[in-house]
Amino acid sequence: MDYIICEDILKLKGKIKKIVFSSKRDKSSEISKVTLRPFTSKKGEMWQAEKIKGAQAFHENLTAEELLKRIDSELRHSFSQCCLTAEGTTLHYTIFPDKTKRKLTGNEIKAVKPESHNKEKNYILRQGDNIPALVDLGVFTEDFKVVKSKYDKYKQINRFIEIVDDAFSSFGKDEVTILDFGCGKSYLTFIIYHYFTVIKKVKATVIGYDLKEEVVNNCNKIAEKYGYENLKFYINDVTKGELYKGDVDMVITLHACDIATDFALYHAIENKVKYIFSVPCCQHEICSSIGKGGDLDLLLDHGLIKERFCALLTDSIRAEILKKCGYEVDVIEFVDFTHSPKNLMLRCRLKKSQLPDLSEIKALTEKYSFTQKLFSLIEDKS
Repeated sequence: MDYIICEDILKLKGKIKKIVFSSKRDKSSEISKVTLRPFTSKKGEMWQAEKIKGAQAFHENLTAEELLKRIDSELRHSFSQCCLTAEGTTLHYTIFPDKTKRKLTGNEIKAVKPESHNKEKNYILRQGDNIPALVDLGVFTEDFKVVKSKYDKYKQINRFIEIVDDAFSSFGKDEVTILDFGCGKSYLTFIIYHYFTVIKKVKATVIGYDLKEEVVNNCNKIAEKYGYENLKFYINDVTKGELYKGDVDMVITLHACDIATDFALYHAIENKVKYIFSVPCCQHEICSSIGKGGDLDLLLDHGLIKERFCALLTDSIRAEILKKCGYEVDVIEFVDFTHSPKNLMLRCRLKKSQLPDLSEIKALTEKYSFTQKLFSLIEDKS
């Protein structure tokens, strides 16, 4: 074991956060990256090895003795680049046939305990990963550690990525096209792009739409700064403007205001988009038009109750229309009420596109004299 990194690991025992191998030597190899992380167990200090093969991750546990043998094997046969991260320090290694060049960056190395394998959640967006959007958002420090005061935000973002990751577990394609309606200045669009291109190793085309010119211009500058060449933002009113004409795999609407959500859902239905993730917002339409007409009248007597009831009714109608159009729909909690009162997400996957029977919803709109935009769009089309 004559590599410098093996000497460094022995010197840094108990202080290392992770070791990442990349730049595979054999281009035909299916393994694109290997990451080693320390954890504590009943057996003492151990290491988890994560191999990335296509869109899948495979794990195994190693003892400290097995760790050095694995590193020696990976560098001799599999990879030519390695990055070792310890608190305050990052070591970069380039491996050549007969020697190792090492570049040292960072500050004085400080002692750090291995992460607990039993208590620490294994997030998809991990501490130590180079995710520039999380740095600019203030969630990560410049050396990619979670800012303590932003830990709730870090968990929320990971929650969203976990929901997407679960839906795309059986995606099976090496390219994906995503439309984000009402993207605003939220960094989730950038994080979605990072997730697909860096973590999933999928060629992603992501298009964000927003009404505000300043927001769109700023987002395009950020995408250019990050080197995200297939992430573009456009000024567009989803209720009026021309939208992307090619095949789309996924539509996102996070807090697109009021009927903008309906137009985005209608676009997804019409274009048979397979995945939809929608967190509706500001459901004013039904509330402003509903009248008394039956058994639900007692829910309309008090303004606050009426507003909440109409918001739930709006989302229930949207979910039912999507099901009638051939989508599998789950209504799930996106974040806790302590973080946002708009915490319902419609998570949808197209099973088989079909013409919907909306007679029950039509009867409801007539009985209570309200309008609902997604229903109107579908009904006008038919």
